[in-house]
Amino acid sequence: MCSRSAGSPAVHDGEAVTDPVTGFRIPDEWLRRSSLEDIKERIESGMWVLLSNGQVLRRGLTTGTTASAACKGAVLSLVGDVDDVDVWTPSGIRVRVKVKASSGRCTAKKDAGDHSSDITNGMKIVAEASPSEHSELIAGDGIGRIGRSGLSADIGRPAISRSAHAQIMKAIEEGLAESGLSGATVSLSVPDGKEIALRTLNPSVGVEGGISILGSTGFVEPWNEHLEYSISESLSELERVVATTGRTGLRYSRILFPDHTAVLIGSKLDMLRMRAGRETVLCGLPGLILRWADPGILDGTGYATVAEMIDREPDHPAITRALEHLGKILPGTRIVLIERDGRIYRDTGVS
Repeated sequence: MCSRSAGSPAVHDGEAVTDPVTGFRIPDEWLRRSSLEDIKERIESGMWVLLSNGQVLRRGLTTGTTASAACKGAVLSLVGDVDDVDVWTPSGIRVRVKVKASSGRCTAKKDAGDHSSDITNGMKIVAEASPSEHSELIAGDGIGRIGRSGLSADIGRPAISRSAHAQIMKAIEEGLAESGLSGATVSLSVPDGKEIALRTLNPSVGVEGGISILGSTGFVEPWNEHLEYSISESLSELERVVATTGRTGLRYSRILFPDHTAVLIGSKLDMLRMRAGRETVLCGLPGLILRWADPGILDGTGYATVAEMIDREPDHPAITRALEHLGKILPGTRIVLIERDGRIYRDTGVS
């Protein structure tokens, strides 16, 4: 912990710091606004997020990371009791997770970090392991099944994403290596998964009978992705609002505009009704926003996509025209176009 008083800014040497989870380069001025002397170490651990106002929030762990810890703990407990394990995340960062494991059975609790309204916070994920010739993962009670076509797996398959499955299998392999066993069958379950899933988006997207085991990075950003504001209500009532078009935009909007409420609108840009007299921002990747502003932006340019145009001619006049038109559609709204690593490509609020 930092010995400096909370109100005093820490002194930093200006060395570049990059968030290892998002790849976002932290501006030096953000570091200077932090009161924590160990802010660089916190950021580099992957467990902490620094906002533009100097505030620091703790990341949580995904269901994939929690399940990985449960599975590794179950395997290790075949040779002795276990109370914590370290597991690899898809971000390339290792994290230590508290577990309770004995005689091949392990329980890990989902930690939401500073994500106060995450309804999966504290949820138990249980793994049971038994020695076998080959390693196998079995999805049990409380884990959802794919109920519609067009999702990440075939109908009837467990709702475990590819990245989470790879993470879990790596954890099992590590457990086997550390315990000296040759293989294990591991059954994974979520005791309250069916009930909790009813309060998530799973029923509406076609996942039935339980929660999903997910996690492209292994971490949960410190805000809620399940209980999103109603688009129409949020955009008409909130005094400070940033509308964003996707998960990348949502992630960086929370960092760039911590005093605003971020509202995920997806591709529903036609629903934008920004009331005058408030602080409003539209933030997201350029392609969707620019094509909505000017559906014919690529006509006569020779480019197949907006991304290709930006990559080769970031100052192409068609982009400027689209932003000018967008200013007429949404007068008074600041437009911030970002790249996938969080860098700002265009910002109409900066002269």
